[in-house]
Amino acid sequence: MSADLTQPERVAIARLQALLELLPAALDKELSPAGVTAFEFSLLDALAEAPDQRLRLSALAAKTNATLPRLSRVMNSLERKGFATRMPCEADGRATNAVLTAAGATLLQRARPLHTAAVRNLVLGRLDADGVQDLADLSLRILAALDPDARLEVTSDGIVCAADPTD
Repeated sequence: MSADLTQPERVAIARLQALLELLPAALDKELSPAGVTAFEFSLLDALAEAPDQRLRLSALAAKTNATLPRLSRVMNSLERKGFATRMPCEADGRATNAVLTAAGATLLQRARPLHTAAVRNLVLGRLDADGVQDLADLSLRILAALDPDARLEVTSDGIVCAADPTD
C-alpha cells in the first residue's frame, strides 16, 4: 500500500478538482446571453467544423468527450430548439449523423465571440505562450492515463481516432 498523499499532492488535486467543477459553470454563465451552454457550444462547434456540417454521433461524442447517453440528451434539446438534427448516415444505414442546422450556425456565430472572450479571460489570458503549451502538455499526460486507448479525440494528439471515421 502506498503512502498518503503529500501536502503538495493534496493541494494539486484539490485545485484540479475545483477547476473541473468551476470552469464549466463559469463558461455557461458567460455564454448565457447567447442561450447556449458550454457543452452545447462544443457540440455545435464540432458540427460546424465537420465536412458538410455533419458527424456520426459516435464521432461527435469522441470530439466532445461525451458519453453517448449525455450526447443523446443534449441532442434532444438542440433538436427541440432547431439548432441540430439527426439523420440516417448515408454511408452506413446503421449509423446516425448529427447535422448542424442554419439556426444552429447562426447561434454559433453569436456565441463564438462570447466563448472566445470567456476562455481567454478565465484561462488563457492568465498564461503566457509557454504556460498555454504547458497546460496542453500536462492535460494530455493526465488524459492519457484516463483514456489509454485514445478513444477521445482530444487524447489522440493528432492521431485519427477509430471513433471518428473518415467516410
